[in-house]
Formats: sequence, C-alpha cells, structure tokens
Amino acid sequence: MSKNSNVTLERFTDAVKKMDENLKEISSGGKKVFGYFCTYTPVEMIHAAGFLPVRIAGGQGRVELADSLTPNFICPYVRQATERALMGRYDYLSGVIEGYTCDVVCGAVNVWEDNFKGELYHTIPLPYDDYPADREFFGAVLEELKEKLESVGGNVSDESLDSALSLYGKIRGMVLRLVELREKRSLPLTAAEFLTVVLAGFVTPPEEYLSMLKGLSAEIEEKGEKGKTRANEGIPVLVSGSLVEEPGVLEILEESGGVVVADDLCTGFRNFYPQGGEGKTPTERLIDRYINRFPCPSRSRTGVRVPRLVELVKNSGARGVIFLFQKFCSPHLADHPVAVEALKREGIPQIVIEMEETGIMEGQLRTRLEGFFEMIGS
Repeated sequence: MSKNSNVTLERFTDAVKKMDENLKEISSGGKKVFGYFCTYTPVEMIHAAGFLPVRIAGGQGRVELADSLTPNFICPYVRQATERALMGRYDYLSGVIEGYTCDVVCGAVNVWEDNFKGELYHTIPLPYDDYPADREFFGAVLEELKEKLESVGGNVSDESLDSALSLYGKIRGMVLRLVELREKRSLPLTAAEFLTVVLAGFVTPPEEYLSMLKGLSAEIEEKGEKGKTRANEGIPVLVSGSLVEEPGVLEILEESGGVVVADDLCTGFRNFYPQGGEGKTPTERLIDRYINRFPCPSRSRTGVRVPRLVELVKNSGARGVIFLFQKFCSPHLADHPVAVEALKREGIPQIVIEMEETGIMEGQLRTRLEGFFEMIGS
C-alpha cells in the first residue's frame, strides 16, 4: 500500500516538474543562471553577485548522445546531466561553477565548457582540513571566484554576501527543522515527499523557496497531530549515499516496510548542515560554513567521516542503514567497506542498492528490501 501524506506539496512538485520552463523564463528575463553539480559550490556568493545558482539535474533513462563525451564507467548522474545538455535542456545556463569534489564532476566542467555555450566555467578547489592555512587558502579561492563573477557582470559586496548568507541560512534552518521532526517520526511527509521538497530548492530562486518552506511549515504546525499519517510507519532506517533524484526508490523503500528517519545524502542532510558559519566578516562566515560541512567522502578522510556517520545513525534511532549508491561512484564505494565494519561493530545491519542509468528493477528491489526489513524486524 502506498504511503502518502495529506500535506499540500503542489508548489514543490510543480517546481521540479516545470524546472526547465521556469528557468528558461528567468534567463530570458535577463537574470543569469549558473549551474552546479555539487553542493560544495558556494551558492551564496553566486547569489550575492546577482545571479541564480541552480543544481544541474540528471535523471534516468537510456544514455545515447552523451556516449560521445563521457565514458560509460562514470556515475549515471553526470552522464544523464550531459545527455540533457546535449538535448538542449540546459541552454538557459550562462555556465557552470563547481566546487572540486570528485574527479568526475571536475572533468565534466571541462567537457561542458568545450561543448556548450556559456560565459563562465569555473572549478573551485576546496581544502580538506581546518587549519589557518586552509582558511587562508579558501579565502583566496573565494576572492578569485568573486573576480570571475564580476568579470561577467556580477557585483559582490560585503552587504550582498551578508544578505545571501542570511537568506540561505534561513532556508537551511527551516529544512533542518523538518529533519528534526523526521527523526522524531513527527514529520507528516514520506521520504519521497521530503526529497521533492529538497529537489525543488535546487531549482527555485531562494527568495521564492523560502516562502514555500514557510507555507509548508505553517501547514504542518497547524495540522499538528492530525497531519500525521502512515508516512511515519515502518522500521526506522538511515539512507546514505551521494545523491538521490528519483523519489520512486524511496517510495519502494517505505512501501517495503521501512521509514526513513535520517539521511546522509547531498540531496538531503549534508546539503543543509550546518545552517551557517561563524566569523567577523561575511567571507569568514562563508568559509567557516563550508569547512564545517557534514563530511562527504569526496571531501573528507574515512577516519573522520565514518565515526560521524555511525553517530548519526545512533542518534536518529535508525535500526539499519540503506546505502543508495550511484553506480561507479568511487568516493562512496571506497568508503563503504570501512563504514560496514564500523556498523557491524555497533550491531547495525546494512544493505547496498546500486542505482543504474536506466533506473531500478522494481521487483528485485522490493524483494531485497522486504527481506532486509524482515531480517531487522525478526
């Protein structure tokens, strides 16, 4: 039986479905739109320059055109995104600005620059550690980004950056409040619906998205206990991986007997935590926020990341972990054996689901997940 909430999500679902249409309209209206692949891209500075940052979507389906530009042994996300670009679906972009996380997305920026129109293609190197030299380095990196943005018509000031930090901080704070409710099993949204809320934020002007979140939060608060539905039933699990774009896999997960109470995804918790950073100047606060992100395998050492993951599982009350990996995602696959051993020591079961370009085999996935939940529940 399908799990559904009774919360109004039309604005969020429309934002995702009509992404191309809406962004083309914004671009044709004179506002420059810049894409990014990874959430380590400092969107606040792009917004402060007067531009709109949006996350490039991938999707599912057969890849044909992108075979000429990408090998078939990289993650489906980048191949699908390149397929969309070759179909003309990203013609509204003025370029790509990307935080250097994994080698694949860094290479994708170069491929896109060589094959698609745009004013600015730029990759931002990121520090691994948090020493004074790392912060000084990142400050120089952000100054270079500022110069690049201003070279294509942007204008970044302390005031505009401070305003952008405040705006995105409010957004993250509101989503993190939903995360808290989810952990308490008091969020009247299914995992698929929560993902839709997150995905809408990647492709919606932040001012509008904040308004949408305020409306959603007000409705949740107003309905209170009456808003709770079967969305909170099932064996509590944490979902870990890089990015999940298709709500269908989460629908199957929860229909098979589980309920997502926490996540370790860049289309989830990792994108929003922490809410902001500390520092005397807007640039210092921006640096602090990105250096203190919840660790991603692409930007942290296994010995740092895995204990944080285990802690997140335990604090959430999850009774198991479902790893949802993009096929060929080297950073996550490299971390996985260490994570499994750490989870075993804590008595926490886990299962791995690999996501293919053409989608998931629903029957096989249901069988595996039902067996997993039956094992946990026995």
